[in-house]
Amino acid sequence: MNLDTEFLEKLASAEPAPGGGGASAYAGALAAALAAMVGNLAVGKPKYADEQDGILASIDRLSQLRAKLLGLVAADADAYLPLNRAYRMPRGTEDEAAARQAAIQEALGPACDIPLEIMEACSAIIDEADYLARHGSKLAVSDAGAAVLARGALVSAAMNIFLNVDSMTDPERALRYRARVNEMMISAQMRSDIVASLVMGYLQ
Repeated sequence: MNLDTEFLEKLASAEPAPGGGGASAYAGALAAALAAMVGNLAVGKPKYADEQDGILASIDRLSQLRAKLLGLVAADADAYLPLNRAYRMPRGTEDEAAARQAAIQEALGPACDIPLEIMEACSAIIDEADYLARHGSKLAVSDAGAAVLARGALVSAAMNIFLNVDSMTDPERALRYRARVNEMMISAQMRSDIVASLVMGYLQ
């Protein structure tokens, strides 16, 4: 098995993108794949016959989430680059400063919206990991701990949003983002803790 390290090399470099959002999306995709394995190991097994439909549906949703998050790796870079260019615009005169500020405010929306999509996808993975921890293969129940990985990806994406929100000049706009992000983080913490406790209960 060969691992493509191009993404990691770019992430470690001084290039402006990919960055934290892309890394969060990639980590979320890993969590989705790991959770799916818990389901796939139960497919076709008589022991899990009563749960086959639910398990297959969960695997399908995780496949879609994984694909979405992989797409968001590139989308996050595409959303951040205009913001990076805006920050580099000249601001020596009042007109230049005004044009720069307008460009920043316009670019901040996509730069926050993509990480928000990453958070939403990671939140959904926590729910799937919860289901598969209860109904998937007990031989791989430790991998249902992917809920913890998904939560880490979600929080990482949230940090990128908070950073960008600090540059918003519209306080109501900033407040809406902060409220949504905080709500999602609190929910993810509670739900991932439940999954982690459930998994550890099986293991200890």
